[in-house]
Amino acid sequence: MIAIITGDIINSEGHQSSEWIDILKTYFTRFGPSPMNWEIYRGDEFQLKVTKDNALLTAIHIKALIKSVKDLDVRMGIGIGLETYIGSGVSESNGPAYQRSGRKLESIKDGKVNLSIATGNEFYDKTLNLMLQLALDFMDSWSVVSAEIIALVLENPKASQKEIAKKLGIKQSAVSQRLKRARLDLVMDLLNYYEQAIKEV
Repeated sequence: MIAIITGDIINSEGHQSSEWIDILKTYFTRFGPSPMNWEIYRGDEFQLKVTKDNALLTAIHIKALIKSVKDLDVRMGIGIGLETYIGSGVSESNGPAYQRSGRKLESIKDGKVNLSIATGNEFYDKTLNLMLQLALDFMDSWSVVSAEIIALVLENPKASQKEIAKKLGIKQSAVSQRLKRARLDLVMDLLNYYEQAIKEV
């Protein structure tokens, strides 16, 4: 069982690729080489292969990184399942994980939802997608500052607020306020629920 994240950048036509593409490439390289583990194609679309345990954390991290660039956002479909064919790159490989991810992305393009998941388990899909819709209510509204701090915390999960304050060159009280505004507590609750649920899938 693997996870495939298929996504596209929202509002990319109003920005230079250089504003976001290197951020994405730098992050993706931690999952292995391209094109076997990830690809960016058609200018603003991407596909990434990760472990099923890591899928939601990775998607939220991608969202925080992209929203760190003013007026940009990202739409993603996560597919969990088997990989039945390995091609010369991630975009040529196949299996239920790929199909679910691609279909999810297509189905949310018409809607107002920017992140959705398909695990093949109807009960968990329903629950997780409802939770994601509720979480997107604030995640879609992250300011550049909120997105930056979320990305930093996900990057350094063991760092104290004091250490984060030092990295950003701001006071610890400001870090605390920014995390509250970004609703980090709810993001972590969602990730904890996902961690438990995905074991059952």
